[in-house]
Amino acid sequence: MYCEFFGFREKPFTITPNPNFIYLSAIHREAFAHLLYGIDSHAGFIALTGEVGTGKTTVLRTLLSQLDPERYRCALIFNPCLSGEQLLANICREFGVAAAERDCFGYLDALNRYLLEQNAAGRTVALVIDEAQNLTPDVLEQVRLISNLETERDKLIQIVLAGQPELNDVLGRHDLRQLNQRITVRCRLAPMKLHDTGDYISHRLKVSGSRIPGLFSSGAVKRIYRFSGGVPRLINLACEQALVMAWTRESLAVTTAIAAQVIAGSEAGCGGRSAWGRIRSWLFAGKRRQI
Repeated sequence: MYCEFFGFREKPFTITPNPNFIYLSAIHREAFAHLLYGIDSHAGFIALTGEVGTGKTTVLRTLLSQLDPERYRCALIFNPCLSGEQLLANICREFGVAAAERDCFGYLDALNRYLLEQNAAGRTVALVIDEAQNLTPDVLEQVRLISNLETERDKLIQIVLAGQPELNDVLGRHDLRQLNQRITVRCRLAPMKLHDTGDYISHRLKVSGSRIPGLFSSGAVKRIYRFSGGVPRLINLACEQALVMAWTRESLAVTTAIAAQVIAGSEAGCGGRSAWGRIRSWLFAGKRRQI
């Protein structure tokens, strides 16, 4: 087990979101600030987009964990492949709202009463829908109708639509122009820069319990950055394989040569595809390995 070899308490580079390992780069903090501003200013609709593996879910979970439950009521929907009625039912369930009638009208009526109660109590209600690019146009129209729940002065619910860049294409449809025009805060989560990539790797090593200085050489970090393009998920996958190789060689350092060999092997196995295409191959390989 390489954890014992390196003195880790747990594996530092798993691809499963772990709140203990949360690291917000400058780019992530900027997106976080936009989301928080949108919610606190009662913007109504907020859109967060980013490529696969850039950390959208991490930012969203961090945001929700930072909102004071005394001042905010929040719900996260992460399975948007639903009908309009199913989505409303899920939203009510997440907020703990019971509907007298289990249909669209009943759910909207119950949700409206709940939102008015929270507004009267001075609380802000936020609904986050992850992977929103998978929502069908008719369901997005249902989401727009939810945003119509408002007072004369204020929006009763703040809705964050988070998804891959394809979300912009969906929102750009002519029949969804009313919804698109209502999105007042937009932010894009870009990959990390080289400096943040190095800090990200160091942070995860520290949290895992590593006491080995310079475990990843600066040359190895640069190689991993060039391979990953600054995408956290690809960084994790490359670092994981590099640690495995260093362990098999009984090396307490991930050198430039080790990182280069791991990356060369992955690129050869992926047939020269783009960084985004490599994600699937790395994920599949990771599932087969039990280290």
